[in-house]
Amino acid sequence: MNDFQSGIALKLHRIVEFLTSQGIAMAGNLIYGFLCVRLLPIPGYAKYAVVFGFLGTLMLLMDSGTSNALLPLVGEQIDNCQLIADYVASLRQLAQWLYLLLVPAAIFLFPLMVRKQQWDSQVIAAMVVSILIASWFTRVSGAYGAVLIIRRDRRFWCRIQMISSLSSLALLAVVYVAHWLTAFTAIGINLAGTTFVATAYFARARHLLGVRGRSSRRGRGELIHLAMPNVPSVVFYALQGQISLLLITFFGRTTAVASVGALNRLGQIYILFGQMNMLLIEPYFARLPSSKVKRSYLAATMLAGLLCVSITALAHYFPEIFLWILGPKYSHLRFEIFLAIATSSIGYLSAVLWTMNSARRFVYWWNSAAVIILTLAVQTVFIWRVNLSTVRSVLLLGLATVTVNLIVYAFTGLYGFVRGPRVKKTPVLTQQEVG
Repeated sequence: MNDFQSGIALKLHRIVEFLTSQGIAMAGNLIYGFLCVRLLPIPGYAKYAVVFGFLGTLMLLMDSGTSNALLPLVGEQIDNCQLIADYVASLRQLAQWLYLLLVPAAIFLFPLMVRKQQWDSQVIAAMVVSILIASWFTRVSGAYGAVLIIRRDRRFWCRIQMISSLSSLALLAVVYVAHWLTAFTAIGINLAGTTFVATAYFARARHLLGVRGRSSRRGRGELIHLAMPNVPSVVFYALQGQISLLLITFFGRTTAVASVGALNRLGQIYILFGQMNMLLIEPYFARLPSSKVKRSYLAATMLAGLLCVSITALAHYFPEIFLWILGPKYSHLRFEIFLAIATSSIGYLSAVLWTMNSARRFVYWWNSAAVIILTLAVQTVFIWRVNLSTVRSVLLLGLATVTVNLIVYAFTGLYGFVRGPRVKKTPVLTQQEVG
């Protein structure tokens, strides 16, 4: 077997190993989510969906693209534990500052967003507390989980995810049989799983590195420098990523909120493949020699596109499959099923392009501006011409938004191959400074 065949076999083995172990974890999470859709009453699932929709927005704002800068900065220096630890410490410092900045905003904005749902103040307060706790531990698991990926300890990374997923599923069964299942017990089980994963990743990362990292102005500066061109689009996407649920929560009724939340849950069919962006695609493209990038970029795009077209076609021709998953309370959402799956498909393909672009440092100020301007233009048209209190209109808005993102990220990749990656300019020293 030659070197090329050996390389292909090794890559296939890693993919199969990932799909097997992580597939079990993702299956558990999918079953958990869909059981919540089926078992919780519509008002209860509306609360559950709003909490995790707002949490997704808050998490993106807390990260602001800085964690995606960790892998490109480390590059091939995966054995330099002190370097990795220093970057993680700098990343942790940035996260703490962002958390302290965003907590007051979340406490103020969440009650404002749900004010039309007629939930009492104690319920809203409990939802806010859940969001703040979950956002912190999710951020911890993201930062220290990245260390496991860099150090190639994917087996432990997947094992912890699998234990958390299956344990959450078992707890859900217990509380359901005991007739304790409510929106807040479902939220609490999720929170317990998030805390477990964060604690395990933190301990494992400290063990793998064996050194204490030091946050530094230089480390924070390098993280910010690489992340900054993406920050406007990441922050904007944080506000747009859950736009369907946020808009229907603000304008619509509780039934519509639950319907949009249930339909968004179908997008989780892409979670397994989305995890591959961080675990396989980003590290692979970050280390890939420049001579092989174009071919691999095109192949990854074609494979992701084929997957998206296949799943979207299934939703169009056989919506009964997805309606059965959601349960009889949502049986009237046939066309909405297609819209939701199409939106998730385009969103996933956009994420693949964004991951490859970031790994190759195809990050520029103009692409963030293009995403923001074009998305705002689309949304302005919808707000002006469309009634956004209905489920279908909100889903159409989401579909238009992710289509804009896909176009911009595709053009960014093309521009990156022509223009080259973004590099940090170093100052030219004068003769006096050199002396």
